[in-house]
Parts: sequence; C-alpha cells; structure tokens
Amino acid sequence: MKAARAKTPRRPAPKKPSNPSLKDPVGVYCRVRPLSRPDQECCIEVINETTVQIHPPDGYRVFRNGEYRETQYSFKEVFGTLVIQKELFDVVAKPLVEDLIRGKNGLLFTYGVTGSGKTHTMTGSPGDGGLLPRCLDMIFNSIGPFQAKRFVFKLDEKNGVDVQCEVDALLERQKRDAMPVPKTPSGKRQIDPEFADMINVQDHCKVEEVDEDNVYSVFVSYIEIYNNYIYDLLEEAPFDPIKPKWNNCNTPVRNGDFIPPQSKILREDQNHNMYVTGCTEVEVKSTEEAFEVFWRGQKKRRIANTQLNRESSRSHSVFIIKLAQAPLDADGDNVLQEKEQITLSQLSLVDLAGSERTNRTKAEGNRLREAGNINQSLMTLRTCIEVLRENQMYGTNKMVPYRDSKLTHLFKNYFDGEGKVRMIVCVNPKAEDYEESLQVMRFAEMTQEVEVARPVDKPLCGLTPGRRFRNQAFREELSRKLEIRGGPINGETEEQSVSEMLLQSFPPLPSCELLDVNDDQTLPKLIEVLEKRHRLRQMLSEEFAKNVLTFKTMLQEFDSSVVSKENYIQGKLSEKEKIIAGQKMELERLEKKTKTLEYKIEILEKTATIYEEDKRNLQQELESKSQKLQRQASDKRRLEARLQGMVAETTMKWEKECERRVAAKQLEMQNKLWVKDEKLKQLKAIVTEPKNEKPERPSRERDREKPVQRSVSPSPVPNAPPVRLRHRRSRSAGERWVDHKPPSNLPTETVMQPHVPHAITVAAASEKALAKCDKYMLTHQELASDGEIETKLIKGDVFKTRGGGQAVQFTEIETLKQESPTGRKRRSSPSNPNPPEDAADAEWTDVETRCSVAVEMRAGSTLGPGYQHHAQPKRRKP
Repeated sequence: MKAARAKTPRRPAPKKPSNPSLKDPVGVYCRVRPLSRPDQECCIEVINETTVQIHPPDGYRVFRNGEYRETQYSFKEVFGTLVIQKELFDVVAKPLVEDLIRGKNGLLFTYGVTGSGKTHTMTGSPGDGGLLPRCLDMIFNSIGPFQAKRFVFKLDEKNGVDVQCEVDALLERQKRDAMPVPKTPSGKRQIDPEFADMINVQDHCKVEEVDEDNVYSVFVSYIEIYNNYIYDLLEEAPFDPIKPKWNNCNTPVRNGDFIPPQSKILREDQNHNMYVTGCTEVEVKSTEEAFEVFWRGQKKRRIANTQLNRESSRSHSVFIIKLAQAPLDADGDNVLQEKEQITLSQLSLVDLAGSERTNRTKAEGNRLREAGNINQSLMTLRTCIEVLRENQMYGTNKMVPYRDSKLTHLFKNYFDGEGKVRMIVCVNPKAEDYEESLQVMRFAEMTQEVEVARPVDKPLCGLTPGRRFRNQAFREELSRKLEIRGGPINGETEEQSVSEMLLQSFPPLPSCELLDVNDDQTLPKLIEVLEKRHRLRQMLSEEFAKNVLTFKTMLQEFDSSVVSKENYIQGKLSEKEKIIAGQKMELERLEKKTKTLEYKIEILEKTATIYEEDKRNLQQELESKSQKLQRQASDKRRLEARLQGMVAETTMKWEKECERRVAAKQLEMQNKLWVKDEKLKQLKAIVTEPKNEKPERPSRERDREKPVQRSVSPSPVPNAPPVRLRHRRSRSAGERWVDHKPPSNLPTETVMQPHVPHAITVAAASEKALAKCDKYMLTHQELASDGEIETKLIKGDVFKTRGGGQAVQFTEIETLKQESPTGRKRRSSPSNPNPPEDAADAEWTDVETRCSVAVEMRAGSTLGPGYQHHAQPKRRKP
C-alpha cells in the first residue's frame, strides 16, 4: 500500500499567522522582451509605465464581421524592452527578500508563452544575472557576518527546523569532512566558469535593518514538476534528464543503464503548509555555493528543442530558499535552544513552463504529452485564480480546486495568506504569438483582482538588544588585558625564578673531583659545605615549621571567627526566614483575599452586565411603546379632526337642506293660500256683480295693438278693490345672491319678472363676486318648440373649498314660459242687451275664461318649486 494514498486524520486548523482584515492584491508585473529581428511585425506596444496595448497583426480579424480592435491592459508596472535586470529586481524581488529576512514568506513566478523570456528573467545570462542570483547575493550580503556555523540549524523531515548545540554541530562537521565526496559544496573551491559571470554582481545590495542579535542559516532545494510529477533535481541519482525512455504504458523503462528518478509526494505540516517529502535541502554559506547547487540541478532540468524555442522548458522548476534564524542567549554567545524561538521563512522562485499550441510547436510523442500536461497545469492555475476571485468579489464559498494539479497544491498556502505573491508576465511582441499573448494578458488582468491576506510580523524574543556586540567587546577587552599582564606562561616563569633564587641562597658545592689517592682536601671541604647546607636547611625547616604553626594558629583563629560569624549569620538568617515566612503567609492570605475579591468583582461585573442588558432592553421596549403610543395618539387626533370635519360638513349640509326644504314648503303653502285667496276674491266678485251689467271685453285687435302688463286676475267688478301686483318672493330672502345674466339674454315684457333683493348682478361669474355671496342664480334663455322664449332660472349654493376657492352646488331650476292662447276662441261683449237663455252659462263661461290664466305650483318637484305661465283653456261643462 502506497503512503501517498493513505488518508491522514483531519486535524483542527490552527490559527493562521496572518491578518485577514488587511489584504494586498497579487502584484502582477509585465515585461516585454525585444524582438529577435528588427523586421518582425510587432503586436504589443508599451503605452506608459502601467499600460500596454495589444492589437491584431495585419491580415487578422478579431471578430467575424472584420472589426479591427485594440485592447489595453493595466499592470502594477510595465517593463519595456530596454529595462535591465537590476531595475526589475529592485521593483519586484527586493521587497520579497526583505520580507524573507524579517521572517515572512514570498512567492515569485514567471508566466508567459514559450520563448517569451521567462528563464532569462529568472536565471539571467553571462554577465547579466537574473532575479535568482541577485536574490542570493542580497541575502548573503545582509546576513554574512551573522551566519551560524554549519549544522547548528538542522532541518527535520516534517518541514521544521531544530537547533543543535556546538558539540553536535562539530561532530556533524567532522563526519561531513570525513566523507570521500562531500554532500554540500565547499565554499573554498574554485567557481565554475560556466556561471561565474552570472553571480558576479557588483551592486552589493543588502537589507538595511537586520537583527544583529540573531544567527542565520540558508537552505536551498530545487525541484521540478514534470508531467504532474515532482522530482528532486538535487538528488544524487544517475538519470538522463533530456531523453528519458518510456514504454507504451507511459512508465519508465527499468534496465541497468537507465535508473528513472523517484517522484516525490506532497504533505501538509502541522501549520497546514505544503512541502515535498524527502526533498534534498542543502545548507549553503555563500552566493557562489548556493548558485553552484542551483546550477547542478539546472543541468538535470528537462528541456527540449521545439519549433518555437531551441531550449524549451518542459517542466515547472521551483527553487526554494529557506532562511532559519534564532536569537542568541542573554550573554550573546550561544544560540537559544528553544524551538519556539526559531523562525523559518521561505522564498519560492518558480519558472513556469510556457503555454503553447501543439499545432505551432509541431510536437508529437513525448513532446505532445508534455505540452498537454503543461497546458493542463496552467489551466488548473487559472481555474484556481478564477474561483478565488469569484469568492472574494461575490462573497461565495466555492471550493478552490488546488488538488487538481501539483503546482497549485504546492503553493495553496500562499494564496491562503501565508506570504506575498508576485507574478511577472513575460510577453513576446511578435505577431505570431498574438493569440497566446492575448490569453496571457486576460489571465494576468484577472489575477490582479485576487487579494491575499497580509502576514503578521514575527514576535519579539524579549531579550536585550545588542548582545552580540557586547559579547565581542568583552572578549576583545579580556584578550587585551591578558596580553598586558603576560598571560599564564609568564606566571610559570616567575615561579621557576623564585625556586632558583631559593637554591642559590645555599652555599655552592666545591669541586668533588679526586685527583689522586692522597688527596685529603677535597673531601673535608665537601663535608664542611654539606654540613653548612644541612644547618641552613635545618634552620629553614625550623623557620618553616614555625611559620606553619603560626599559619595554623591564624587559620584556627580565622576558623573560630568564621564559625562565630556563621552562627551569628545563621541566627540572623533564621530570624529573617521567620519574618519571610510570616510575610509569605500574609501574602498568601492577601492573594486569597484578592482572588475572592476578584471573583466577587467578576460576579458583580457579570450581574451589572446582565442588568445593563436588561436596562437596554427595557429602554428599547419603553421607547418602542412610547413611539407606538405617540403614533396611536397622532392617529386618534387625526381621526378626531377628520370626524369633526365630516360632522361639521354633514351638519352644515343638512342644515342647508332643511332650510331649503322649509323655505320650499313655506313658499308652496303661501302660493296655495294665495291661489285660494285669489279664487275666493274672484268668486266673490262674480257673485256680487250685477247681472244687467256686462264688462266690455277688449277685442283681440286692441289687445294685439296695445300690449298691456298682464295682471294676475283682472277685477270683474269696478267697485271691488284693485288687486295689488305681487312679485314672486325668493325662498332665501335676506341672503346675498349673485345674479348672473349673460349679455346674450333678451328682455321679456312679462308681468312676472324675477326679483332678487340684495343681489350682485354680473355678466360673467367671478371668484370675487362668489366670495361675497352664498347664493347663485343663472338666467338662461332658449327657444321653445312653439317659437316662444323660455327662461330658466338655475339656482345653487356657494361653498368654500379647502384650497381657498369657491364652488357652486346647483339645487333647483325655475322655468318662466310665455304662451299665446291661439287654441281658444275668446268671446266679446254681446250687442244684444237682452241675454239669451243660456246667459248664465255664458257668463260662467266668460268668468271661467277670464280666470283660466292662473299661477300654479308644481308640488313634489325634486328641483324645488317652479313657476310656469300657461293659457290652456279648461274643459267646458256640458
């Protein structure tokens, strides 16, 4: 069972070392390479420092209708064809190196079409190093004097780092030196002339603010992603990188001459960062050493010759620079052995393989399969960027398909907020790459809209700064004083000189050589000298014994004084310990009391918080209730005002209606009474009239010649009192009227004429006149069917409107009509004084004829009482 297929138990996600509230967009830069030949057609133009314009080449149509369109794309900065590598490094890569030394991660990758200059931008050329050697040079220029010895930092197999003591590091170095072929290159070896010009950077760029109390170590690794498999380019395994042998099952052929490389697997560490297991990580101490490691892996990278590029990269290469740093101890001498204080930052430099179209590269076989895998991984990268952009812009929570490709899976933690991300889009302005360049531009424009959480700064260790330099100054001062005092060798010389002086104080020995047998002087002289030396030695021994005895006495006295002092000090210490114990008990009591009070304070704070919350809730409820009451009160007032208005309006309306009906009823009753009175008067006159006298009736000709004003009822008897002409009374006497008589009306000579007192006569209705009156009457004339003039009096009430104007409501209509009695034959006075037999009937008929013109009222009319003159003869009695 393969380890790569095993599922690991899911761990709870730790807190990410990033600030999600602060986000930075992905920095996307554009670099335009110069054309290979000056006569080539160019389709990309640099507009300004941030904008490029791409236009279709000649003979190309963007749309089917043949429309020619130019498109502009904006970037964070655009580098033209004349920009050198140093300018590009200062803008793009230098901030990432500064973040690396400050303990933050960074990702820089080049993206573009095959042959657009990605590898040149990353690696460089002889005499003009690219971004990678310049990054290495800046790192070692910054941390050069503060590097730890080799093997002090040791990387583990789980993407972590440990600190070893000096002894373990020394053993590791000795073991490495004992190996026949050193695994790491030595910095003392001569630089390979093949890449010597690439790393000969004369800028000496470095980070200004470097923590001088830390020690640093740099580790590099180099991998490639080929056909969606990860391979270690620094692995010591013989294999052919350019022409691998594959069988029909797309697996490498296993024979004695060719050993295929073992692909690596990705794992996730305890901080949810992705790493390559079993990858070779080399500790380097200089720019030359690091670039030599890179060049050794670069030779193993898979490249091939295609129609678009003579040395086309067939894989994605990833050069990883890890920087381990840890603070010195308080003395500034050794590295702290605490693993929590170690900071491991990482800078990944990625050279992506170029996207290409197989119909242009004419690829087939392995090249075709490689191109398909390259395009698939780049498509997965584009899909991940699209999903990230959609989640951030529209608030969705779609799953980002990082696992669809090893490339995106390896760098997913960068897009989740583990460091800055920078992308350099390399484009070739030649017309043949127009469609590929257009796709690259669209992807770059979309990538700029993705935001990455900004990583937080590393925590401080809390030790006093400047420890390293204080320790160095102390060592220099100590060595200087030892040199002044002579050191330990001079002290041994002084001791030897004292012993020699002591030996020289004894008498010198005479010559002990016996010249002959009879020599009797040499031995006595030797005996005498030896006796003197013996006496002197005894004296010195006695003096030494005395001095020893004196010294012992002094020591005993000193011991007794020390013992007494110790006893005194012990007594004092016991007293102080009792005091300290009492104070400790008091402190414990006070601590318990403090804890109790803190617990009570916490309970009171919680209670106060609960009460405040209840108070806020009650206040909110009170405010809502008060607002509701205010709304109800305002609604009630508004409803009362509306009802009062309606009541007042209804009351006024009914009062006017009652007045109108009462006035109409009164007028109706008065008219009935007046008609009855007139009939009674006429009957009385007829009854009291003598029979021999007949009134002379005027002839029709005389009536027609001289029109006279008609009376209501002519008196048949001369002695009868004359009938007073009565004007019709208005039912609204005492009120102010507007008498509207249009100029087109004709005057009538009828007996009955409308008479309205206190009226304002106008020819046209006006608001000013209506404002002064409360009644309105319009006199309207029209021609009847019989050819006579018919006059209508249209009456109404004047009301004030809410807008301040006047309105008229018509209530009734009175009709005045004049008719000629042409259908009745009037009789004149007889010439014969003697009446015929039917004189009584004739007299009655004449009286009836004369009384047939009367005033009648139309009772029950909805328009009110109306008057009408009529002269229709009544039916004669048989």
